[in-house]
Amino acid sequence: MFKHRALKAAAGVTAAAALASLTACSGGASGSGSEKMKIAFLMPDIASTRYELFDKPLFEAKLASLCADCEVVYANAKADPSTQQRQADSALAQGVKALVIDPVDSAAAVTVVGNAQAQGVPVIAYDRPIPGGKADYYVSFDNEKIGQMIAQSLVDHLKEKDAKGGLLQVNGSPTDAAAGLIKKGIHNAVDPSGIELLDEYDTPGWDPTKAQNWVSSKITQHKGKIAGVVAANDGTAGGAIAAFKAAGVAAVPPVTGNDAELAAAQRIVAGEQYNTISKPIRTVAEAAAEIAYQFAKGKTPSAETLIFDTPARLYEPTVVTVDNLAETLIEDGPFKASEICTPAYADACRKAGIN
Repeated sequence: MFKHRALKAAAGVTAAAALASLTACSGGASGSGSEKMKIAFLMPDIASTRYELFDKPLFEAKLASLCADCEVVYANAKADPSTQQRQADSALAQGVKALVIDPVDSAAAVTVVGNAQAQGVPVIAYDRPIPGGKADYYVSFDNEKIGQMIAQSLVDHLKEKDAKGGLLQVNGSPTDAAAGLIKKGIHNAVDPSGIELLDEYDTPGWDPTKAQNWVSSKITQHKGKIAGVVAANDGTAGGAIAAFKAAGVAAVPPVTGNDAELAAAQRIVAGEQYNTISKPIRTVAEAAAEIAYQFAKGKTPSAETLIFDTPARLYEPTVVTVDNLAETLIEDGPFKASEICTPAYADACRKAGIN
C-alpha cells in the first residue's frame, strides 16, 4: 500500500504546455555548471485522470528533492501516438539526459526508444512496457497481476452470490502492451472459473464511449444472461455501467475496474461498480524519478526482474471494494471523505460507514 495525500494538478494540459512545460527542481544534490539537467516525463492520455492529478506532480516533486538544478520536460500525448513521437523529438532537441515515457502505442514507441538511444539518451518505460524495443528500464505495477486480481475478486463474488449467467470482458487498448498483460491476467482468473465468458472486446484507446457502445450491443445480444463485467480500468467500467443504465436494466451487474479514480470510488460506494485497483502511484512515480536521475548522472540502477528482456521493478497493487474503500482510498489513500461523499453520494456513504 502507499500512504499519501496526492498532489492535485490541473486535469487539462494545453498544447503549448504539453510540448514545453518546464518545472524547476530544488533541494538535494546539484547538477553541474549553470546548465540545468533536463529529464523528460511523457504521459499518454487524459482519459485516465491519474496522469495529471497524481503521476506528474509526484514525479516532479520527487525529482525536486533529488536535484537542485533540474528541469522536467513534461508532455501529455492525449492518446495520439504521432503527437507523442513529436513530443519525444522535442524533448530530445531540448537536450534531455533521460526520457521517461508511458507509451500511447507500445509498437510506435519503439521508434522513440531507437531515436533516444541513438543520441545516448536512456529510456525508462513507465507503467506500460515497450516489448518491441529494448528500453533501458521498465518501472510499473504488476499489470498481469492486476488483471488476475480484479477478475478473481469478481469471480469469487459471483460464486458467493450463486449468480447465474456469464461474463463480458472489456479489455484495454490493443496497442497498449500493458493492456495485453492485464488481459492475460483476467483470463488467468476467468478461464478456469467455470463461469462462461460470453464475449470480450479490446477497447481502442481505452475509450469509455467505445466500451459503452460495445457493452450496449451485448446487453441486447445476451439479454438477461450477463452476470458481471470484467472491465480493465475505471474508464471502461464507467462506460459499461452507463450502457446498463441506458438500457434500463433494473440492477447493474457487478463491474470491475482499475486505477482508483474518484468517480470509480463514488460508483463503488453507490453499489454501481464492484471493485477497482489502488495502485502505489507515489511509489512508482518516485521510483521512476530516482531511476531517471541515476541514468542522467551516468549510473545504472539495479533491477529486480526482467520484463520483455528489460530490467524492471514491479509494484503490487490492492483490490478495493466497498468493504475496504475507507481504509485504502481515504485513510491510507489519495482522497478525503468529503471528496467522495458529495451530496449526491452522502446517503450511500453513510450506509457504507464512510463519514
